[in-house]
Amino acid sequence: MKKLLITFVAAVGFVAGAHAAGGGIPLDKAPVKTNDLVSLQNGAKLFVNYCLNCHSAAFMRFNRLKDIGLTDQQIKDNLLFTTEKVGETMKAAIDPKQAKDWFGANPPDLTVIARSRAGAGGSGADYLYTYLRTYYPDDTKATGWNNLVFPSVGMPHVLWELQGKRVPVYDTVEEHGHEVHVFKGWKQITPGTMTPAQYDQAIGDLVNYMQWMGEPAQNTRVRVGVWVLLFLSVLTLFAWRLNAAFWKDVK
Repeated sequence: MKKLLITFVAAVGFVAGAHAAGGGIPLDKAPVKTNDLVSLQNGAKLFVNYCLNCHSAAFMRFNRLKDIGLTDQQIKDNLLFTTEKVGETMKAAIDPKQAKDWFGANPPDLTVIARSRAGAGGSGADYLYTYLRTYYPDDTKATGWNNLVFPSVGMPHVLWELQGKRVPVYDTVEEHGHEVHVFKGWKQITPGTMTPAQYDQAIGDLVNYMQWMGEPAQNTRVRVGVWVLLFLSVLTLFAWRLNAAFWKDVK
């Protein structure tokens, strides 16, 4: 029960963090490449293992993952934890009725979370990428964690075992006659199961998948749009020359 409560707090806190105003640091550019199938597949694995316990992606079906190079059998063997049918939508592992009875609300859906944060000093992917990489221990908070992008965040660092524990390092500078702390970097306290570079790449893959999930047909739409524009350009050229041929003898 205690573990489930912590997981639910993490779920609600994640969405709260994703919809709150950004903190006082600039957002890092997310390495979003929604045509990188290896990245999308790893991101889907991370999403299913770390996000789908509490969150649903109600507008995404598991079989849509075939668009990123997975087969039905691969989906069944590696990603199908909350249902038995590949054609089902990505429903959270937690029972919605129990969640509402216990906590008064259901965890919000994450299908379009990367798109919904766009405009807050960067894209929604930039926000999520920075947010998931700027946690640090804070004993003054109930969860034991805080976040530079979203101060006083209610979500604990559910990926801390991958990243380890680290704390922000500040420089003290004087501005307008007052001393202020300026973020300088990070100091690793305990190592995680991943190196910092590996963790950043993993979060990049997760955010990349969430960006793709918000509009799976985006790459197809862009490809079709390019071909349509090329076709219209050629058609315009032919129409212009044909018009010139029709009117060349007209005085």
